[in-house]
Formats: sequence, C-alpha cells, structure tokens
Amino acid sequence: MNPMAVQCRDLHKTFGVGEDAVKVLRGVDFTVPRGEMTFLVGPSGCGKTTLLSVIAGLLNPTGGDLEVLGVPLASLRGGTAVEFRRKNLGFVFQQFNLLPALTAAENAAVPLLAAGWKRKAAVEKAESVLADLGLASRCRAMPNQLSGGQQQRVAFARALIHEPHLIVCDEPTSALDAETGHHVMELLRQAAVRPERAVLVVTHDSRIFPFADRIAHMNDGRVEKIETQSGGPTC
Repeated sequence: MNPMAVQCRDLHKTFGVGEDAVKVLRGVDFTVPRGEMTFLVGPSGCGKTTLLSVIAGLLNPTGGDLEVLGVPLASLRGGTAVEFRRKNLGFVFQQFNLLPALTAAENAAVPLLAAGWKRKAAVEKAESVLADLGLASRCRAMPNQLSGGQQQRVAFARALIHEPHLIVCDEPTSALDAETGHHVMELLRQAAVRPERAVLVVTHDSRIFPFADRIAHMNDGRVEKIETQSGGPTC
C-alpha cells in the first residue's frame, strides 16, 4: 500500500482564458500521508478550497500530476470517476448540508443508500456510527432539532459510514463555538484516523491546529511549508 493517500506534483489550476484567466494553483507540490490528519491553512484566496476540490475530484486541474489512493485521477472519466469518489472519499462540508426532511440516521445513511443498500440495513449501520459519536439518543431527530455540534457529528457519521480511505473536510468548525469545535475534532480524530485512512482538513480555525499531525501552509497558489507537530497532536 502506498503510504501517501495524495500526491500532487506541480499541480496547476486556472479559471478562465486569455486576459480573463486567473491562476489559482501555481505549481503545488503536496503529499497527504495515510494514518494522519493533515491541515491545509493559509489566507483567504490562497487556493486552499480549490486544491481540496481538485484532490476530491470535483474540479479538474489545468496541469501537473495528481494521484489519490494510488490512482491518477486524470485516468478516470465520467461514471468511473463518480464511482471512485463514492467508494473511497468521505466529505464534511462547512455548512453540514443535512437534508431537512430526513432524520439524523437517514442523513448519515445517504452514502449507503446511494450505493444500493436496503434502507433498513443502511439506517441500522448509521445508528451504530452515530452511537459511536455520542448521538445514540438523537438518531430519529430532524436536523432542525439538533444543535450545531450535533449536526456536525451527523455530517461526520455520513462521511465515515462507508469506511472511505480519504476524508476531506472544508472548514468543519467554522460554524461552531470553541468548546463545541474542540469536542467534534476530538471525535473526528478518534473515529477517522486509521492506518489505512487519511484525513485532510481545510481550516482558518487556529483553535483546532493542535489536532493536526502536520500543517501545510499555502500562500499565493503554492504550498510553501509543511510543519510537523512536535510530539504529535495534543487532544
């Protein structure tokens, strides 16, 4: 097994053409090891979310090489790319993106339902994952009946339920207060960090930096520095 879940080499992304072209990624060299939580940080507009989207296969790079879980993403097309993401990636979004008409367990079960699981089996597994995240008593609650921290834990359950090898998180604590953000990051580390799995987090929230194994600093479309946390994360 390749110890690197993500390998970017001289990665470029440009939006637009000609005089209107905007170069967002300007030759990114970046790796994300399995078994660790990597943070991607930097000022607004430096390219963090674009890089995350390219790694997740949601945007195509303009140039360079990208391997995710040992697979060159450029080799995947159409349904093959969708299937690769469905099987191997878990997503945690800034605004949770829970479906308001579904219960917590049903929201967490969505990846399994999309993969063709029977509803009963999918919801039962979702209830088990939610219990591991401290939400056993809230499985039948609707999203509007949950606190922000509880909604984020449902989002984590949805990202974890199909046992992906790469979890990508876009500002997972930006809508949470300090105490709740600290708690949900503890839960994410406990549930998500495995030898065969990598977790990549884009964040501005310096309060959660201690949870990272390594921090990649971006500026002006490039990764300028990788900082390894001394002694590992302090949770």
